[in-house]
Amino acid sequence: MKFNELQLTDEVLRSVEEMGFVELTEIQARSIPLIQSGADIIGKSNTGTGKTAAFGIPAIESLSHERNGVEVLILCPTRELAMQACEEIKKFSKYMSWVKPCAVYGGASMDKQIMDLKRGANLVVGTPGRVMDHMRRRTLKLQNLKMIILDEADEMLNMGFREDIESILQDVPEERQTILFSATMPPAILAITNQYQKDPQLIKIDEKYRTVDTIEQYYFEVPSGMKGEAIQYILLAYEPKASMIFCNTKKMVDELTETLSNKGFKAAGLHGDMKQTQRSYVMDKFKAGKINILIATDVAARGIDVNGIDVVFNYDLPQDNEYYIHRIGRTGRAGKSGTAYTLVSNRKQIYDMKALSRYIKADINEKELPEKDDILKNKISKIAVRIKAASEQPLRDETKIILEMLTKEGYSVEAIANILINLRLNKELKNIPEFEFPKMKKAAINAVKTSKGKSVKIEISSGRMNKLAPNFILGALVEATNMAGKSFGKIEIFDRYTTVEVPEQDAEFIVDAMDNTKVNGKKVNVKICEKKNDKPKFGGSRSHDGIAHGGDLSRRGGNARSSGGYQKKRKPFAASK
Repeated sequence: MKFNELQLTDEVLRSVEEMGFVELTEIQARSIPLIQSGADIIGKSNTGTGKTAAFGIPAIESLSHERNGVEVLILCPTRELAMQACEEIKKFSKYMSWVKPCAVYGGASMDKQIMDLKRGANLVVGTPGRVMDHMRRRTLKLQNLKMIILDEADEMLNMGFREDIESILQDVPEERQTILFSATMPPAILAITNQYQKDPQLIKIDEKYRTVDTIEQYYFEVPSGMKGEAIQYILLAYEPKASMIFCNTKKMVDELTETLSNKGFKAAGLHGDMKQTQRSYVMDKFKAGKINILIATDVAARGIDVNGIDVVFNYDLPQDNEYYIHRIGRTGRAGKSGTAYTLVSNRKQIYDMKALSRYIKADINEKELPEKDDILKNKISKIAVRIKAASEQPLRDETKIILEMLTKEGYSVEAIANILINLRLNKELKNIPEFEFPKMKKAAINAVKTSKGKSVKIEISSGRMNKLAPNFILGALVEATNMAGKSFGKIEIFDRYTTVEVPEQDAEFIVDAMDNTKVNGKKVNVKICEKKNDKPKFGGSRSHDGIAHGGDLSRRGGNARSSGGYQKKRKPFAASK
């Protein structure tokens, strides 16, 4: 189903077309008409299925042209997701001047957010904690709210936001539309739907195939800012016959094309700003083998049907899981094998790869970046193969003449062979860049697994006097370690310190990841208690009742609310078979 088949305004259709969207994902095709009809819905769908458009498009189309205050509220578990959703909605509403989106989240200036709200925001995207802060300050008034959307509701509960969510739902008008999206449906989610939704329509997106078995998938962890150098090393090490490199922006396509071309690679770019004649010229050269590296955006690559691509590179991590599927589907066609490589540069992106692995139900394994020695060995091996293959060809008369001339001048056959091989090596090796990649600190993704068994306490040098609450601690732990919230046990907050029960086998990693990080704006020191029942040494003595078990906060400490400033990571990395 296509976007133009829906009952959408011309302004939205124009924006969608410019963004390169044509076909609806399943969640979009099923959600948009139902939301437009005014129904409450429960959408069970994983991240990366196009949910933002599924709720964002009908949300902006529901907004009135009059200045009625905030009419749509979207709750997200983290500031990153809130910012991302707000940016997407701005793109969808590009030609709708009356739509005024605003993002509110912790870790950013409250004054600036207040100013944005006062300028007439009618659609607010925010984390529950910061939304509550604005509601208490009366800087966010929701008496005219028509629609509330809970995105990744299960994640918000895992991060301890249940109390905030329920408070918000109780304070907004009863006559509203309530939209909820969640990857899972635990009892806590069902309780919210039963209490706060009216006859909700369930939309369940079944998990199905994602990629073909003939595609081997890997990722490289690349130091930030060195992806250009890394892609050169990878290309030189593996020497694919024909490859496609996907970038997220036209600018990056142009920059990478220039970089690779200047280094002697046969590369050409393809993006939406190019004229059709230019596009056709590039594709003809690629199909003819005159260039063997095609660098493209997702939009530009649509409609391209080229066989024989043996490697696909994701220079940028795709913005949507479905994009990833489309990208790597360029290789491994017609029963042939293919390979897909993705470059990632930080812990969040590594974790996104793990989530992607589960989504597509296929393994995506890490590979070490090749080094210069690897490239040298590869070049030497291939030159040897070529010499062996050439030895089976008959010698030209001219070859014999040259050999005789050189031997008469005193050159031995061995010396001539050495010179010729050296010439070839110099030619092959001159374009190998001189880079030294710093050793990456591994994110210990395997530690994401929920650990069972013995636990120990760690001590964090910050407590109630720093206005900490259990969800602050849990969020910081999740952010620093990539571990699931339920991996952590009892959280006790004292005046000047906090203790947390953690899996014994992961304790050293957790301490290393958390030490010298900031929790609620204060840098903390972290260490393991010498004995399980040792009292902390950071100072203070009064116990606090704030307890968190796997992110389900039974009691909240202090008056501080979660800022939503910590990125909740997905579960560990294993393809579901």
